[in-house]
Amino acid sequence: MGTLTAWGFAGQGSQRKGMGAAVLDRFPDRCAAADAILGYSIRDLCRENRDGRLRQTLYAQPAIYVVGALSYLAMDDQEPHFVAGHSVGEYAALLAAGCYDFETGLRLVQKRGELMARVDGGGMLAVIGLEAERVTDVLAAHGLADVDVANYNLRRQVVLSGPRASLPAVTLEIERAGGRCVALDVSAAFHSRYMAEAAADFGEYIRSFRFEELRVPVISNVTAQPYARGTIAELLAKQISAPVRWGDSMQYLLRHGVGELREIGSTRVLTELWRAAREEAPLPPAPISPATAVRTNAENLGSAEFRRDFGLRYAYLAGSMFRGVASVALVVRMANAGLMGFLGTGGLTLDEVDSALREIRRELGPAGRYGANLLHQMEDVDAERAIVALYLRHGVRCIEAAAYMQITPALVHYRFHGAHLDSAGRPAAPLRVVAKVSRPEVASAFMQPAPDAILRRLVEEGALTADEAEVARLLPVSQDICVESDSAGHTDGGVALALIPVMTRLRDDTMERYRYRDRIRIGASGGLGTPEAVAAAFVLGADFIVTGSVNQCSPEAGTSPPVKDLLAILDVQDTGYAPAGDMFELGSRVQVVRKGTLFTARANKLYQLYRQHESLAAIDSRTQHTIESTWFHRSFDDVWRDTRDYYTRTGRTGEFERAERNPKQRMALVFRWYFAHSIRVALEGDLTERVNFQVHCGPAMGSFNRFVRGTDLQEWRSRHVDTIADRLMHGAAEVLRRSSATM
Repeated sequence: MGTLTAWGFAGQGSQRKGMGAAVLDRFPDRCAAADAILGYSIRDLCRENRDGRLRQTLYAQPAIYVVGALSYLAMDDQEPHFVAGHSVGEYAALLAAGCYDFETGLRLVQKRGELMARVDGGGMLAVIGLEAERVTDVLAAHGLADVDVANYNLRRQVVLSGPRASLPAVTLEIERAGGRCVALDVSAAFHSRYMAEAAADFGEYIRSFRFEELRVPVISNVTAQPYARGTIAELLAKQISAPVRWGDSMQYLLRHGVGELREIGSTRVLTELWRAAREEAPLPPAPISPATAVRTNAENLGSAEFRRDFGLRYAYLAGSMFRGVASVALVVRMANAGLMGFLGTGGLTLDEVDSALREIRRELGPAGRYGANLLHQMEDVDAERAIVALYLRHGVRCIEAAAYMQITPALVHYRFHGAHLDSAGRPAAPLRVVAKVSRPEVASAFMQPAPDAILRRLVEEGALTADEAEVARLLPVSQDICVESDSAGHTDGGVALALIPVMTRLRDDTMERYRYRDRIRIGASGGLGTPEAVAAAFVLGADFIVTGSVNQCSPEAGTSPPVKDLLAILDVQDTGYAPAGDMFELGSRVQVVRKGTLFTARANKLYQLYRQHESLAAIDSRTQHTIESTWFHRSFDDVWRDTRDYYTRTGRTGEFERAERNPKQRMALVFRWYFAHSIRVALEGDLTERVNFQVHCGPAMGSFNRFVRGTDLQEWRSRHVDTIADRLMHGAAEVLRRSSATM
C-alpha cells in the first residue's frame, strides 16, 4: 500500500439538516461574508433546512461548499500530497490547494448552482452491480440513447442522467440485466449533455476570474488527472456537462502511491468509495471489435495498452504539422486535456525548436505528455543528427517519424538511447517512436530490429553503448506503426481500406518471426474528419488514430487567421496534389488546399518545367516573364541571390556550390524558393499573396466542416484541439453503438 495521503470533499447528495454544526460557529466572520454574498443566512440554512431547501440545487451547492471549506480551514494537519472533490466538492478541494480565497470559491459555486438549477425535467439513477460497459450495452440494445453515464464511481457503480420520463424504462432493463437502480433526489440530469447550456454560460462567467498556482495537485473530475496550469476555468466549466470520473481519479491516486484518503467533513461517502476502489484491480477495456462495439465508449476505443503506455484518455494523438503549425499551444492544450500532440518541427531552425521545447517544459514540467516530429532529411544527415541530439538533451520521450524511406542512424540513436534490461531481464526502451508509413516495405523496416550495421556504427561512434545495442537487437525500431492514408503533407494517396489490413497482417507475421514480448500496435491517420471515419478505422483493426488536417483549423494551430478562414469553408473536393518542396527533384507529392489559391497549378507547372529543361536559360522568355512578374514578383537572378545568402547563412555551402556547377540543380533551388515562399506567406497571412498560399491539407478538413455545420463548432475559433478530439471520439463510439445495435 502507498504511503502518500489525499484529502477528499464530497459533493451534492451529501447535504443534510444539521450539516456543519461542528464548524459553522467557529468562523462567524466567514459565515457573515457568505451571508453577504448569498443574501441569506448560511447557518440557518444548514441548521434548520426550512422548506426543505437543501434538496434544491440552488441552496445545496453553496451549503456543501461552505461546510467543506470551513471544515478544511478548521484543520491543523499537514497538507496532503493530493486533493480531490466529487462534483461540487471539487471547489473546496481547489480552495484547500490555494487556488482562490473563500469568498471567490463561494461566488463560483453560487453561480454554478444558479445555472444548474435552471435546468429541469431530468433525473439521475445510481446503477449498482453492473460494469459501465454492460450498462451502456443495455442502453444501446433497448434504444435508450437519450440517457448518459454521469458518474463513473466504481467499476460496478455508475450514475445515469437523462429525461425523467426515460428513467423507468432504464430501471426496468437494468434490473432485468441483473443490476439494481436507486433514484437520486435531484432536480435535473447533471453531468450530461442536458447541462451543455449551463456549462457554456458558466464558462463565460468564470473567464473573468484569476486563479493562483496550486500548492497541492488537485485531481480533475473531467480528466482524472491533476489540473495543469491554465486549465482550471476550462475544466470547471466542462465539469458541469462531463461525466465525473471518480473511479479513474481514485485509481490515479493508487497508482501514484496514495495509501490513505481522508474525507474532509462528517460524511463517509467518499471513504466507502475509496475502500471499494482499493479492492478493485485496474481492468482496462479490450480493444474494439465489431462484435463488442455495442459496449464501447470513447475511452475504450482502440488499444488499452496504448492508452496505458502513453497515459492518455483516448487512443488518439494529434499529429505534427510542418513549420510549427502543430504549435506549442496545441501540444500544451492536448496535454492538459489528458491527450497528446506532436510539436511540428519540420522546417524550423534548431534555435526555434530549442525555444519551443523550453516553452513546453515550462508549461508542462519535465514529465509533461508531449512528442515532437522527426522528419527524414535525406540530403542533410547532420541536421537529422542535430535535432535528435536536441531531443535527447530536452528529454523528449516520444517522436513522430515521418517521410522515412529507410531506417537511419539518427533514428536508431534516438530510439535506443537508454535501452536496458528490466528487473525481470526483459528488453526495454524508454523512448518511443510513432512511425508514419504508407508502404509495406517501410513499415516492415520499422517493425524489425535496427540493422546490425547501423548499431555497430553507433557503438563505434559512442552514440550507443554496447549494452544498448544488444537490447536494440531484441526490439523493433517502432512499436507503434501509424498507417498514413490519403492525408495532408507528404502522401502516397493510399486507401485505408486497403492499407490497414495489409499492415496488420504484416505485423502479425513480424511478431511471429521475432517473438517480441510486447505487441506492435497499428494506428491510422489520413481522412479522419468525421466520427464515421474514426469508427471505421477502429473496426479495421486500428489500435490508435492520429489526426492532422482538422487540427490546423483551431485556435491553437500556429498558422494565420486568413488560412484558418479558408480551411473552415473547404469541402471534400477542395484539395489537390503538388510537388513537395523539400523533395522537389524526386517528384514526391504533398496534398494542399486548392480552393482560393493558385499554388497547386503553379507548383505543378514548375515541376513540369524542371523535368523538361536542363537549365533556367532553356525556359522560353514568355514563360520566364510570367513566372518572374506574376508568380515570384522578382527575377530568377534575385531569387538565386536570396538562395545563395540563405545557404551561406545556414552553413550549407556544399549544396549551393554543387548548384553553381550544375545548371539543372540551380534551377531546382530557384524553384524550391517558391515553395518556401508560399509556406511563409500563408503562415504570415499575407493577403496580397493569397493566390500563392501553400497550405498542407487533406479531404478530412472538408469532411469535418460538413460534420460540424450548424453546430457550435462551425466557427473555427471554437474548435479547440481537445474539443475536436472529444467530438470525433465520442461520435465514433456512438456510431459503433448504433451500428452494433442495428446488426
